[in-house]
Amino acid sequence: QLQLVESGGGLVQPGGSLRLTCAASGTTLEDYSIGWFRQAPGKEREGVACISLYGTSTRYADSVKGRFTVSRENTNNTASLHMNNLKPDDTALYYCAARATLLCSLSEAPYGPWGQGTQVTISS
Repeated sequence: QLQLVESGGGLVQPGGSLRLTCAASGTTLEDYSIGWFRQAPGKEREGVACISLYGTSTRYADSVKGRFTVSRENTNNTASLHMNNLKPDDTALYYCAARATLLCSLSEAPYGPWGQGTQVTISS
């Protein structure tokens, strides 16, 4: 059974960068497309980026386009979210999730399992 664990969150100043990692265990991540989601206090969870099963297709929320890059490293059974030029509005709990489909989606409905989340805080 696939299990996911996120890491790499932290406190950074505006304009800084972070790399989040989603590590899979239990089975290979190669059979899943991957989504990254975030939830800020008082707000609904939103999709920010996703990558297809073969890594040939990615999607991004408008709010992160040009700043975030999603990737996958099947040899390590991981996926990553590289975040640059971070803004205070990026502060949230970030989750990765998997779904056994070829293409990915920024809608959370088809995803499962989910990781437990990693906190990202952008503040000066």
